[in-house]
Amino acid sequence: MNKEALKLYAVTDRGCLKNGISLPVAVELAIKGGVTMVQLREKEMDHDSLVKEALEVKEVCRKYNVPFIVNDDVYLAKETDADGVHVGQDDMNPDEVRKILGKDKIVGVTAKTVEQAQLAEKAGADYLGSGAVFGSTTKKDARYMTMETLESITTSVSIPVVAIGGINKNNVHELRGTHIAGVAVVSGIFGEEDIEGGARELLKGL
Repeated sequence: MNKEALKLYAVTDRGCLKNGISLPVAVELAIKGGVTMVQLREKEMDHDSLVKEALEVKEVCRKYNVPFIVNDDVYLAKETDADGVHVGQDDMNPDEVRKILGKDKIVGVTAKTVEQAQLAEKAGADYLGSGAVFGSTTKKDARYMTMETLESITTSVSIPVVAIGGINKNNVHELRGTHIAGVAVVSGIFGEEDIEGGARELLKGL
């Protein structure tokens, strides 16, 4: 996959949106601010609502030629013809995902250790998500990851690695030198009053 697409990876959370803004509008603002990839991650929606939201967000992403990824749900990714899926360690194996989605789709995998990272690469992952580098406001059970662990993961695999977890415009600069391909950000984009400006600030920090 194109490594540049991972530079500023927005992960959605409707719960942190301000001023009654809709998710598709928020995603468009984020892309205008420089977001290069979008993951739909909405845990509190029923399937039909999720399909509708996915199709609307995908349409915005297509307009700007930005890859659209679905979190965890491989079958939702297939149903909505998303560009790919991101799976966790407890979800489907990357090679199984490929059988369902096809070889041309993007498959991301969460990796919190060097061993997990290397296994995911062998199983066919296109990129890895590693963290939580600064804790997390959206995942209460997220474990803190040191910069040393992050760097050991990035240097142990040949596929790109994205850092995730509590990243915002005030701390993103601390990730320089860890060999990451980019950052995955939730509230640091969607929790901002100015979503477009927030994305721009993150890019500056990178």
